[in-house]
This record gives sequence, C-alpha cells and structure tokens, in this order.
Amino acid sequence: MLVRRCFRPWESQSNWAMAAYRLSIRDFAKVRQVPCLFPALVTRTIRGYCRIMNSSNQKKNDHKRPACCENGPEAQAARSWQSVFWEYVQAILIALVLALFIRTFVVQAFKIPSGSMIRTLLIGDHILVNKFIYGIRNPITRKAWIELERPEPGDIIVFIYPLDRDKDFIKRVIAVAGDTVEIRNKKVYVNGKLMPDPPTSQHTDPRIIPAGIQPRDNFGPVTVPPDSLFVMGDNRDQSYDSRFWGFVPLEDVKGYAFMIYWSWDSDNFMPRLERIGKMLH
Repeated sequence: MLVRRCFRPWESQSNWAMAAYRLSIRDFAKVRQVPCLFPALVTRTIRGYCRIMNSSNQKKNDHKRPACCENGPEAQAARSWQSVFWEYVQAILIALVLALFIRTFVVQAFKIPSGSMIRTLLIGDHILVNKFIYGIRNPITRKAWIELERPEPGDIIVFIYPLDRDKDFIKRVIAVAGDTVEIRNKKVYVNGKLMPDPPTSQHTDPRIIPAGIQPRDNFGPVTVPPDSLFVMGDNRDQSYDSRFWGFVPLEDVKGYAFMIYWSWDSDNFMPRLERIGKMLH
C-alpha cells in the first residue's frame, strides 16, 4: 500500500518512479532500505561540514600563534626553555626584593663576634633583631617614617656605633632621655635608685677602679640628653659602652634583639644546641 502510494506512474514521469513502480512485493524489503540510508547520509554530511569548519577555524587562528610554533619542534623547545628561564628569573627577582625589604624593615640576622654581652650572648651566637618594633626609618638618612615604640631600660638593642658608623654594636639599654645615670663601685643608679643587674650579667674583675683613672666602675652622674640612650654590656668589666664613648642617638637604633636562632662553639667546633631558639631578655 505504501509502495503504490509513493510510486504511482501517473504522479511522476521520471524514470526512477517508473522503475520503482515495477518492483514486486517481494522486492519491497530492498526498497525499505533506501530511507535507512538517509541518517547515514546526514551523518556523513555533518561530519564533512565539521571537518571543513575546523579547517577554516584553524587557518583563522594560525596568525595568533607564536612564530616559534611554525618552525618545528626545535623552535618549540627553545620557546619552552626561554619560558622556564624567565620564570626562574622572575622568581629570583621577587625573592631578592622580598628579602631586601624584610632585612631592611622587618627582621635582620646578626652574629655576635665579641664577649661584651657574656653571659647573655656568647661569641658565635646568631641572633634575630626585630627592626619593626621601634618604627620604620629611612635606611640612608635614618629619619623616622613611622614611629612606634621607643627603647626602654632592659631592652637589648643593636645600633650603629657612634665612633664608626660602619660597625654595629649590641648592648642593653640602661637609661633613656631625661634619666640621670650614676655608677658607684660597679653599682648602677638611675634617677637615684639602684638598678638591679640582669640575671645573666657578670663582673669578672674584683678590683674597683677610681673614676680618675677610668669610668668603668665609677661614673657620673650624667643626664641622658633628648632622643638618646645610655647603654652598657652585660659583661660589665669587659664592655666598651656608654661609660667610655657616650650616648646612642635614638635614630641610630636598628632594632630589638629577641632570639638566638643558631650558636656555634668555635673552640670545641660544635653547635650549642641548647641555645638554639632561646629568647633574649
């Protein structure tokens, strides 16, 4: 019924229609396969169209590719090597800038080369100094950009040595601006009151030297000028400090020493493990 309705000779004069009309009923199965070819034809057509479009898009994007991509694997390898190299350069530069910023304004490491702070600090101790706690200063002119806290008596500070600005010293703050300092027979008095020695300080020489000979054991009284500090070493008899060369300008203070991160005993050629991580007071 379907075949007859589709292929009536009086509805079409084409040779194909006439041939289809002459097909017998036993040949109908072969005719049913013709419509089944349509999905396959459509699929092939779509695939061909997609291939054409992909090829067109590829040609359009060719001008966006780097020139090295058009020169084969060697050029691509060179481009890859250059990219990796530049990434390493960027990482190194960023690390250097961050390290310089941290060292200048946040925290800096120092090594103790002398014994003026024994027993608090030993020769070969490596310490960390907080440079932010007292504010941010111009590293060249030493003028304050941001002022925070000020050093207080008892603080262990690193500062520029007033007689040689290429050297850094570390001492303990004894008095601040406006305080009156006096030393009588190795006893330190601030504003007329006896200042107790730190637990880790020491006197190694039992002799008492008169003030007329040197100011080590008898000194003052003197008043600390504005924006200045009076400092001494904890190894009181073996320290070259404010008793001999005067006051420390506040602008020359680099920071507050707060921790020992490494210690090396050069006499025994071994680390002092018990001192690593020790906080300073």
